[in-house]
Amino acid sequence: MTIADLAKIEGRRYPARRHTQSMAGDAQPIKPKNFAMGHVTLDPKGGQVPWHNQDQEEVYFIIEGNAEMCLGTERQTLKTGQMVYIPGGVFHQLTNIGETPLRMMYCYAPGGDVAHWRQELAGTLPKAGVDAPDLPPGAQPQCTDKPS
Repeated sequence: MTIADLAKIEGRRYPARRHTQSMAGDAQPIKPKNFAMGHVTLDPKGGQVPWHNQDQEEVYFIIEGNAEMCLGTERQTLKTGQMVYIPGGVFHQLTNIGETPLRMMYCYAPGGDVAHWRQELAGTLPKAGVDAPDLPPGAQPQCTDKPS
């Protein structure tokens, strides 16, 4: 039996004010062939999974908190207990709009690498309205800060 223990997975801190702990995937404790899954904590008031797209289908499940979800041309608020489906190839962004940390799980399939993690660390994410489609009207701005 293989068990991934969130308390023992260090994870990684990203410039957009989030901490990601991958639990299932190629280089993780659980190595499924067909999906990847992990836990993310977004800092209060603006922690973010910045505007990006990827080939894989994905879902975000909000464990705790309130977020603005942008998906293509849509923008909606998500809250504790809600899950959103993200089709492959569609630009999306999740921003914590609450006063407390937001906790969520992601799962995407098929598994494998997603470029936006490397792009964010390198400061090369496609910029909304420049290298990528515009964010929906009224959306929180995309974090494209380079690591310090």
